[in-house]
Formats: sequence, structure tokens, C-alpha cells
Amino acid sequence: MKVFFDERQLGHKPEVYYRGGAPMPHPEQPERAILIRDMLIEHGFPIEAPSDFGTDPIKAVHDPDYVDFFTNAYERFLAEAPEGALGIPTRHPGTRRGRCPKDINGAMGWWMTDTSTPLTENTYEAIYWSAQTAISAAKDVMDGARASYGLSRPPGHHAMTDCANGFCFYNNACIAAHHMRGKWGKVALLDVDVHTGNGSLDIFYDRGDVFFCSLHPDPAVYPTFYLGYADETGEGDGLGASLNEVLNMGDGEVEVMEALDRGITAIQDFGAEALVVSLGFDMAADDPLAAVQVYPEGFAEMARRIAAMGLPTVLIQEGGYLGPSLRNNAEAFLTTFRKETDRR
Repeated sequence: MKVFFDERQLGHKPEVYYRGGAPMPHPEQPERAILIRDMLIEHGFPIEAPSDFGTDPIKAVHDPDYVDFFTNAYERFLAEAPEGALGIPTRHPGTRRGRCPKDINGAMGWWMTDTSTPLTENTYEAIYWSAQTAISAAKDVMDGARASYGLSRPPGHHAMTDCANGFCFYNNACIAAHHMRGKWGKVALLDVDVHTGNGSLDIFYDRGDVFFCSLHPDPAVYPTFYLGYADETGEGDGLGASLNEVLNMGDGEVEVMEALDRGITAIQDFGAEALVVSLGFDMAADDPLAAVQVYPEGFAEMARRIAAMGLPTVLIQEGGYLGPSLRNNAEAFLTTFRKETDRR
């Protein structure tokens, strides 16, 4: 199983964000990807740089103006910001009625929903290559690989059609899933990050060609709040093609595996021909953003059950933060998944 990764993804280095009105150190740091990358090297995974597919695959799922906003947003912010200011939006439209203003501070609030997606010097380069990493992993599977892993960072599953949210800018998993529709008629996106894939839900909610399933506790917690409830099953052509498996805060591996099995059954009933996994390791019991209690062997079991589906599969990295077991959880899932797919 190939791994795709680009060093330029490490350039986004957010310092702080605000949670409950209080500033705190930002948990989405480059060291997350470095730790996973180094573990993969030790286990002999082949790591390749992604190809450059341009912005067309990104704009296929995002508002083109939203995609283009980030190309020079940081430079625009610096041109007007007082010394020491952070690239965090401080004005928001309240509702989406209206239009994006020319003023950079107003534009930041228009395209960025919270303080967790600050602009830094190399944010655009990082999010661009994070998306290219996901597309390259998708292309590898489209070209015949049984499975591929995109070590995308920053993550993407909270990014909506036209706004950044929850550490995420471009929705890497949705970009990959849509790209895979170029080969397969039905694609599934399974989100096992501990937080609701609210951005993915937003992007695919009215589409019937991509089945979306997210496992998460009560969505009425940071950073999702507004999407991910059990009765949200899609609309229009997408009615019935969204499934939110809502766990309870503090659930253990038994409950998580039961929800995973229900999600797998729904994906099989949908008739998916290929699979994208939004792979988060923040279901870990000791993750800094922990909400449920999964341990390394639990991640290995998740890998076995997903691999047993027998679908061409693209893994896209989402959450999993700098807790004591991040490396062990990533190691357990990825080495088990490689072993299971290699023997099939």
C-alpha cells in the first residue's frame, strides 16, 4: 500500500484558537503528520510525493471563489493587519444571505466559520498539497491499486462547500470520493474520525451517487454543533444516502464496533463499488479531544472489518492529535490494514 505525503503540508503552523471564549494552544500541529510519517517509514511503507492535479478537482466539490480565496488571503491580511495580529476571522455575516465583501476581514468571516482555521504564512501551500495528496491516493486506486493512503494534513472533513471549519480548509476526502466517481458509479465515504464529518455531510447531502456514513458522539459539541444528527439522511437525489451513527459520549469499543458494522452494512446495501475512509485516530481514549474510548487493538479491529469489505479503498487522514498513543493507534490500524489487503 502506497503512502502519499508532501513536506509542504507541514507549513501551516497555527498558534492558538479560541474555545469557549478562551485562547488555547492549537492542537492541529505539523508534528502529527511527522509522527505518523516516521512510523510508516520504520515499517517499510513506500512514501511518494503527490502529483499536481491543479485546482479543478478541488473546485469540483467546493465553491470556486472559496477555493481561490486562500491563494493570497494571508498576504491580503498582512497588508492591513496591525503588528502581532493573528489571521483569525473576527467578523461573521450571521446568515449566508448577502455576498463576500472586498474587505479582507469581512472576507475571512465570510469564508471561515470559526477561529480554528487561522491563516498563516504557508497555509495555502499546505492545504493545496493536502488536497493533492488525497487526489493522488485516489488516482492510485483508480489505476488499479487495492488500497492507498493519503497522509493529508491539515485535515478536511469539517470543510463545507463554501466555508472552513474545525481545523479544515479543503475537504480532502470529498475531493477524493468525487474524483473516484470518474471510474465508479457508486462510491462510499466512511468517516471514523470521532467528530461529525459535517463538511462531508454538507457536500454530499443532496447526491445519490456517494453514500456518506459518519460515526461520532452527540454532534452538539465542538466543532460541529449543527450537523450530524441521526434524522439527517439526505435530501433530493441524496435522500437515504447519508447515515449518522450517533454514539454516546464515553462509549467504548463494543459500541463503536457495533456502529461500524451498521455503517458497513449500509454501505454494502447501497452497492458501493469503491470506498474512501476519513481516517481519524481521535477516537483514542487518551486523545486530547477524546470523546469515546478506543485503544490500539480497537483500531486494528476497525482496519480488519473495513478491509473485509473487499472494496478498492482510499484512506485519507483526518484527526488524531498529539496524545500518548497516537503513534500506536496509527501503527495498529495502518499495518493491520496493509496486512489484510495484501492477503486478499
